[in-house]
Amino acid sequence: MKLLFLAGLCMIAIGATPATATAAAAPGQDARWRQHAAHVHISRDNWGIAHIYGKSDADAVFGMMYAQAEDDFNRIERNYLNGLGWLAQAEGESAIYSDLRERLFIDAATLQQQYRRSPTWLKTLMIAWSDGLNYYLSKHANVAPKVIHHFEPWMALSFTEGSIGGDVESVDLAKLEKFYGQPAPPTAKNSQPFVPEENPGGSNGFAIAPSRSASGHAMLWINPHTSYYFRSELQVVSEQGLNVYGAVTWGQFFVYQGFNPHNGWMHTSYGGDAIDEYAENLVKKPAGLYYKYGAGLRKLKVTRITIPFKRADGHGTRIFTVYHSHHGPIVRAENGKWIAVKLLVDPVPALSQSYLRTKTRDYATFRKTQDMRTDTSNNTVYADANGTIAYFHGNFIPKRDTAFDFTHPVDGSNPATEWQGPHAVEDTITLLNPSNGWLFNSNNWPFSAAGDQSPKRGNYPRYMWIKGENPRGPHAVEVLHDIHNVTLDSLIAAGYDGHLTAFDVLLPPLFAGFDALPAADPQRAALGEAIAALRDWNRRTSADSVPTAVAIFWGQELVERKGAEARDAEEPVYDYLVDKVTDAERLTALSAALEKLQRDFGRWQIPWGEISRFQRLTDDIVQPHDDARPSLPVGFAPSLWGALASFDWSKPRKTKKIYGSTGNSFVAAVDFGPTIHAKALMSGGESGDPASPHFTDQALMFSQGRFRDVLFYPEDVRAHAERSYQP
Repeated sequence: MKLLFLAGLCMIAIGATPATATAAAAPGQDARWRQHAAHVHISRDNWGIAHIYGKSDADAVFGMMYAQAEDDFNRIERNYLNGLGWLAQAEGESAIYSDLRERLFIDAATLQQQYRRSPTWLKTLMIAWSDGLNYYLSKHANVAPKVIHHFEPWMALSFTEGSIGGDVESVDLAKLEKFYGQPAPPTAKNSQPFVPEENPGGSNGFAIAPSRSASGHAMLWINPHTSYYFRSELQVVSEQGLNVYGAVTWGQFFVYQGFNPHNGWMHTSYGGDAIDEYAENLVKKPAGLYYKYGAGLRKLKVTRITIPFKRADGHGTRIFTVYHSHHGPIVRAENGKWIAVKLLVDPVPALSQSYLRTKTRDYATFRKTQDMRTDTSNNTVYADANGTIAYFHGNFIPKRDTAFDFTHPVDGSNPATEWQGPHAVEDTITLLNPSNGWLFNSNNWPFSAAGDQSPKRGNYPRYMWIKGENPRGPHAVEVLHDIHNVTLDSLIAAGYDGHLTAFDVLLPPLFAGFDALPAADPQRAALGEAIAALRDWNRRTSADSVPTAVAIFWGQELVERKGAEARDAEEPVYDYLVDKVTDAERLTALSAALEKLQRDFGRWQIPWGEISRFQRLTDDIVQPHDDARPSLPVGFAPSLWGALASFDWSKPRKTKKIYGSTGNSFVAAVDFGPTIHAKALMSGGESGDPASPHFTDQALMFSQGRFRDVLFYPEDVRAHAERSYQP
């Protein structure tokens, strides 16, 4: 595909007078900007999705960043403020400890050194990355960055993987603040254990083998569950072989979840354990703080970190004295010991793996990128045009001595607890072309990934998976087990199947508890109608279903009442609700749920879609919601209850109606034939600008699960182009 041909896409001349620069060009930059811009064409289709065509990969990256900035510069800047530990400069004191957490692992000087040592090809792309953003700022004087007025190439190394929450975010902020927020770090006993999150989110990936598809091609279901508007959808193409489509986390120059003409990949979280905590035994000496290691002592590294932050009267700073053992930074105290966190921080190989993945052509080349072993938080569901389907449970997984329980802090003084290098990929939990013809992951353990062809639990050390089963696991097996002659539409239907499998388990004990009530118990009269509705319910979520609303409000009431106990028991909240709730607690929670429905909506007999709504009002990172403003009914449900198409909300809710904020975001179904066929959907719309027609043009479709065709080939893009231009 030649640039001269692509120039034919240009329907509207550039024409606009350049705005006053807000990002001044350093010597030599201006000429480089102009050269990149001359080698890039951007075509926006009728959904506002950018298709970027560049002569070189660097040109394409330049155009990719320019196009992302057009759509939502605010989210780009925020991601890098977060990654660099500079967020408090924009958001004030509330972000100080978030910045401190980041800066315990990442610092600008080290990133600059790593940038200088990067391979030439990657350095070229990082320069193009910063050029695209700075060129955008130079052309848009009306855009006011909060902090970063000029992007430097090394900054790309601060955010290399694309997940919604990086490994650093596993460090508990409240405990970090308790440790570093006092004049001297505490060493007193702190008995609070590390606890899992109360309400896990989710993502789903399905791969379908040719034997199960109507076309005879492999197929892929890409279904990340994130906060809405967390990623952009775009296509980026170059004459150097880049041609990739999918979801890009704002500000990154690689497609995180997507496909090229040859293969596709879907990442889900909660792979193998790649983060450990070490309890350090401190010894105070006149020369400073030491910690025991083996038969001797090692000196604790002590440094200072300065966190600038925004104040109403200008800017302030907080200076922290921080501590590191050789395992990693100290993040809290527990049981009289200091806890260090060990995780992989290797940004150059990590960014390389993320980008090179997008240019792979088959399973062998994709597998080669997996051998780089820097992806620390993802599982990967894979499919390709050769008919191969595969699954990787995690990527970077350190070898450990299984005599120790790494789900809790291990003894940092014992050398036997050290990592022993990463496992080879072939030694981790993987699947390749299982004979059943399908595989999946739903952030669950891998032992149901391909039905009876799944990996066997006893063959792997416990640290090779983090999460157990969840209600979406049996749901996925249910929809995939008997699936045949799969088309894009039937794959979408499977991904949106409405069965809430959690209630298959949770409701029978509720019914038994109700049936055991004495005949004269007043709960029989008060709850009888709701119990009857739940008995008759098919346990499928829909907008017009009253029992869906009752069940979800009841389930949420149980979570609110028992969640703290589940955390104290270090048990997933769903598992705790199955095993640790009494009949009386179930019935009391149902009474409370009905009272909430009655109070907020005037009746408990209300269809779910009158409560569950989609609304997008502003360009704020965290969306405000308003019961008095227009919204759309949504029949989907939270992933906690087994929903594959997840629709969840921030808690506690501040409105009577429930407005989705997390769940299905970018979703795609792909058929890998000689010609790519795909359908996709984006929450709300592509643009972050409320004035844009593409701010909510997909909202109704999103609320109903109706997909649009992906425009992958130049002739299709040209036929549906809304405008085409050079940066």
